[in-house]
Amino acid sequence: MYQVGPAAYYSIDVECVATGTDHHSRAVGQIALVDQYEQVILDIVVKPDKPVVSYLTALTGLTQDIIESKGVALANAVQQLRSCLPADAVLVGQNILQDVQWLGLKEGTDFKSCLDLAGLYRVWNPRYSSYSVFSQDHLVKALLGWDLENSQHNAALDALKSIKLFNLYQQLQRDEQAWQQAQERMLNAPPTLSFARTNPSYEGVCMGNRKTCTCGAAFFS
Repeated sequence: MYQVGPAAYYSIDVECVATGTDHHSRAVGQIALVDQYEQVILDIVVKPDKPVVSYLTALTGLTQDIIESKGVALANAVQQLRSCLPADAVLVGQNILQDVQWLGLKEGTDFKSCLDLAGLYRVWNPRYSSYSVFSQDHLVKALLGWDLENSQHNAALDALKSIKLFNLYQQLQRDEQAWQQAQERMLNAPPTLSFARTNPSYEGVCMGNRKTCTCGAAFFS
């Protein structure tokens, strides 16, 4: 993408590994930062300070070898992230507040504000008389035409997906007809099931789907 000035928008994505079998037992395993011009600014592997029960490889793309050979301490990784992230940056992403919390970033200090793609792309669904909210993968397939069959998640790739979706959203908001067509594609596309939906438990670790939870731990949101 052609760069016309300093980036104002950035996407952060975090991949986590499991440090226990319940759906709350997670630790940061990878952090990526991508700017609005779709350039990967930071892609860093993190070595948890707790023993890893599962690297959740089918979901994260992370393995023991990757973590052991490339991983750095979380504090080191976050320090590198802060050095790359302007204080006036607007962060965008799918459920971006969760990533911000994982990293201990503070709004107004480390960044200016957040925009959640789940909210930007919500669509009124007349069939149910309520808003429909879509996963990142559903949006990427329906709006960008990406084939995600058998693809693993990766922090850098997921951050790139987010910034591409945000750039598209900005374009769509300038064209009412195009925005209407995009909403129809989101509603009419076959649903994209999440990893947790298709894998209630992976390598003995609960994946935290409310309907199929296997660990009995509480849900807070």
